[in-house]
Amino acid sequence: MAEEENQFEEFDQIDFLRDRHVRFFQRTLQVLPERYASLETTRLTIIFFALSGLDVLDALDVIEKNIMIEWIYSLQVLPTEDQSNLSRCGFRGSSHIGIPYSTKGPGVLHPYDSGHVAMTYTGLCSLLILGDDLSRVNKQACLAGLKALQLEDGSFYAVPEGSENDIRFIYCAASICYMLDDWSGIDIQKAIEYIRGSLSYDNGFGQGAGRESHGGWTYCAIASLCLMGRLEEALSQRELDRIRRWCIMRQQTGFHGRPNKPVDTCYSFWVGATLELLDVFQYTNFEKNRSFILSTQDRLVGGFAKWPDSHPDALHAYLGLCGLSLIGEPSLRKVHPALNITQRAFQHLQHLQQTWRGSAGSCSRQH
Repeated sequence: MAEEENQFEEFDQIDFLRDRHVRFFQRTLQVLPERYASLETTRLTIIFFALSGLDVLDALDVIEKNIMIEWIYSLQVLPTEDQSNLSRCGFRGSSHIGIPYSTKGPGVLHPYDSGHVAMTYTGLCSLLILGDDLSRVNKQACLAGLKALQLEDGSFYAVPEGSENDIRFIYCAASICYMLDDWSGIDIQKAIEYIRGSLSYDNGFGQGAGRESHGGWTYCAIASLCLMGRLEEALSQRELDRIRRWCIMRQQTGFHGRPNKPVDTCYSFWVGATLELLDVFQYTNFEKNRSFILSTQDRLVGGFAKWPDSHPDALHAYLGLCGLSLIGEPSLRKVHPALNITQRAFQHLQHLQQTWRGSAGSCSRQH
């Protein structure tokens, strides 16, 4: 134990290298290493990590926002004239299929073109981060596409052609409905039943019923229930207390996602945000958490890695920042733990939703 504590003492005074992290995310938006080539179909997720990372760093002024907004809208799968593709609408991950860009539609029917639930989530988040008003988002088409992805057991496919179906995509669906301020795209009760069925014997959540508890899946479960406003309805106080204990037990120096696994930068957010949503994050050791995260900081090129002495990547760089934000790192914006965007972007969303509700109320009174 003494050796472990000494290992991290040297990081207590390590500076947080803000400017290098800003440059890391700038490079992520411009050019990527060869190893990212296999992620081309999910490029929008990488863009989200970079944009939200810059937002957490309060450095969005280093990018051309309008260019990014136009590119994201170019990935929207719009309805065709006959609306025969409504079940396929949402946002795609990149322009790899080569569909002609149309901001207003109608969409172009293509046998391999469809939205992806995680890309729709990251696309909407990215637009909010950039300050867009979402006026060009075809909300009803997105919700129709989302509704078509839900299965009878309450879980979601990622794409209409079929894919894995588990609790991750329930989280994406709940986030989309929350941001669009319309829950018609999800059968909430069925989703809650799937989430409850994913609660394991050891009081964490797995990807589905009978699967191993995991910090990431537990975040998806708790965050989804919070966004739905059903946390205390879906889970008893006894269950919530046991989930809190399971999550707190995931801390060693930083956090790991499963018992007997090494600590990993990303779980400082996945588990940390879950504990924040459950109102017990303050009972964790902030100093050890910070020391571990900074031990994975690349002092040359910026960013954070999964482990010390490893290469940084966009996901761990972003979630490492979010982990530091949760513990109150002074130079960082606060993160909204359920939506995984900054509180600044969340406040922008709240303003938009108030505007939408006001407009809907005016229309109702006129009729």
